[in-house]
Amino acid sequence: QVRLVESGGGSVQSGGSLTLSCSVTGSTDRGYFMAWFRQRPGKEREGVAAVSGDGSKTYADSVKGRFTVSRDTVKNTLYLQMNSLKPEITAVYYCAADSTLLSVVIGTVDPSNFEFWGEGTQVTVSS
Repeated sequence: QVRLVESGGGSVQSGGSLTLSCSVTGSTDRGYFMAWFRQRPGKEREGVAAVSGDGSKTYADSVKGRFTVSRDTVKNTLYLQMNSLKPEITAVYYCAADSTLLSVVIGTVDPSNFEFWGEGTQVTVSS
């Protein structure tokens, strides 16, 4: 049973930084297509950043230049480094993984395309 567990969320001041982590357990497969989504209050879940099994990365336009996605295949962990944080990025951030996807347009991808999900971690940015 594949399980995704996010950590690293919290409350920060505007302009600060946070790094989210997503640990993958229950599988020895290091090649999942993995992504970060977020759900802001009153909004639908939206893709933020993704990394393919071969390491290719993609970002939503709204976070380019401020967010960096990476993965450690040894630790089987996905990361999201978030810099220059603004209050509008306040959301619950979710980690997702899929065993069949090869590439997506992360800013518009339907979340239902992803097979596995974490429970989310809250990120709150105050002004």
